[in-house]
Amino acid sequence: MSERRIAPDAVCSLERQYRLQWEPAQECYVLLYPEGMIKLSGSAAEIMKRLDGKTAASGIVQNLEQAFPGVELREDVMDFLEVAHAKGWIRAG
Repeated sequence: MSERRIAPDAVCSLERQYRLQWEPAQECYVLLYPEGMIKLSGSAAEIMKRLDGKTAASGIVQNLEQAFPGVELREDVMDFLEVAHAKGWIRAG
């Protein structure tokens, strides 16, 4: 993605109609919404679990890089946040 719509200082949170939860039957985290369910990959779930409505995108990157040392995650996290925002899963402000 060439131009970011989500700034590093943007605070992200789930949109109201979505709920993140572990789904034992699927053996993964999912986003639940009135019309259905979205299965998340492990890395997507790690990002989504950190969307608390208080932490900036850069803080989420920092937290993940501490949890998974030795890995540069900034681009991947920001790319995922862009996709999640475009799909309407999250809001950024």
